[in-house]
Amino acid sequence: MDPTLLRILAFGLLMSLIAMVGGLLALLPERVLERWLKPLVAFAAGSLIGGAFFHLLPHALDAGPSGPVLAWVVIGFGAFFALDQLLEWHHCHRPVSSHVRPLGPLLLVADGVHNLLGGLSIGAIFMVDVRAGVAAWVAAALHEVPQELGDFGAIVHAGFSRRRALLLNFLSALTFPLGGVIAYFASQRLDIHFLIALGCGNFLYIAAADLIPEVKRSEALSETATRFVSFVLGAGLLYAVHVLHHHD
Repeated sequence: MDPTLLRILAFGLLMSLIAMVGGLLALLPERVLERWLKPLVAFAAGSLIGGAFFHLLPHALDAGPSGPVLAWVVIGFGAFFALDQLLEWHHCHRPVSSHVRPLGPLLLVADGVHNLLGGLSIGAIFMVDVRAGVAAWVAAALHEVPQELGDFGAIVHAGFSRRRALLLNFLSALTFPLGGVIAYFASQRLDIHFLIALGCGNFLYIAAADLIPEVKRSEALSETATRFVSFVLGAGLLYAVHVLHHHD
């Protein structure tokens, strides 16, 4: 088997296992979870922005004119904005009498689509450059921990048991390696740089719309400073990987 396909499968399955983290973290005391979760969210936001600008976008722009590439970045951003809007609308219109609220299945579908697109973009960049693919995977993985924790809580709130919520969350995460495999075989027939640009828009939307709003307000100046430093460290980590990559 092609070593690149093996890497895509291995990293994709590892990303799927991160979905299990949400259930495990839910067992921690709330005070401990609150202390570490917000800095992790800020770090993840910085890493996603760093991954988008230092790894995904440069490789996407290598494909040719910037106009079409940037258009795909906007399409990626807009696609996840639409998913978010759909979830918000369904949340506001769900019936209150149902035992399993519609938000739960809808969230699982949206998470599956999100993971599929993420797998497509990460798989595409693995096909272009393995080290850049690893860096982009790290950025995506860092945001999965707080996201999967939130998804797990929302699915349980929708009426599923903890065990079933954990299983369903894991199954929806399996679309990530599926996306990577699709990108691998698609690369043999067409130029897949547009998938990298699509992933760039995905990274930027998650960081700007989902993560940063969660950490930009706090009651204590020390908390604000900690979160900002965490954000800078996340972006700085991906920039350092970028510099080391080009130096090599």
